[in-house]
Amino acid sequence: MVTTAHQEITLQQIMAHLDSIRKDMVILEKSEFANLRSENAKMKTELEQIKTRLMEETQKIRADSKLDINLERSRVSDMFTDQERKLMEVGTEFQKRNSDIDRSTMETTKKIDIEVASLKTLLESLKLDTIRYLAACVFSCLAITLGFYRLWK
Repeated sequence: MVTTAHQEITLQQIMAHLDSIRKDMVILEKSEFANLRSENAKMKTELEQIKTRLMEETQKIRADSKLDINLERSRVSDMFTDQERKLMEVGTEFQKRNSDIDRSTMETTKKIDIEVASLKTLLESLKLDTIRYLAACVFSCLAITLGFYRLWK
């Protein structure tokens, strides 16, 4: 059996020991909290660095994309200008050939009109000559007939 004094001493020792354990736990909690806080700060710093790097990469990709788009736009614009120039050249060539064809057609039409007019003139001349010969034949036949008529009478 243990005496009350001895129990109280043991109780006091246990209480002191519990107090020291509590203090150690508080210190341990504080040190773990401090460790967690410092780890959290490190993670925040790393996160900020990653965020900054991500923003830089994003800006770099945007700049590259804008450059590519502008280069492509410029290339398409140049290609469009070349096509437009070629179209203008083809249009000019077409107009030139069309005017050459029109001129040739007009010259041919004039030649045909001149030939038709000369053929009409020749036809009228031949008609006139035919009418003259016919009239001459008729008058000759009439004169011969009148001559025979007078001779017979």
